[in-house]
Amino acid sequence: QVQLVESGGGLVQAGGSLRLSCTASGTIFSGDTMGWYRQAPGKQREFVATMAASGPANYADSVKGRFTISRDNAKKTVNLQMNNLKPEDTAVYYCQVLRSFFNGPREWWGQGTQVTVSP
Repeated sequence: QVQLVESGGGLVQAGGSLRLSCTASGTIFSGDTMGWYRQAPGKQREFVATMAASGPANYADSVKGRFTISRDNAKKTVNLQMNNLKPEDTAVYYCQVLRSFFNGPREWWGQGTQVTVSP
């Protein structure tokens, strides 16, 4: 079983920066993918960035060049550095762990952390 706890959200002006962190408890395997998704009000949850244990990182087009995902396998953490934030980045950001099993993938989610970007 995996539990995920996010932190680092908050209110920031457009052009500002925030750093989100996610710490996992339980076992994280080298084959697990860790990443971030977000959900804005009235919209579906969408992919932001993911990273396998040995990389590379994958990013949504909307955040490329502005967001950077990093991962510390020993500490079981995944971080999201968000620079040059825009009002459209406002959302609840969720940490995810994705693991493949012989009978299909399984995912775990954190409780989410709110990011609000003011104009």
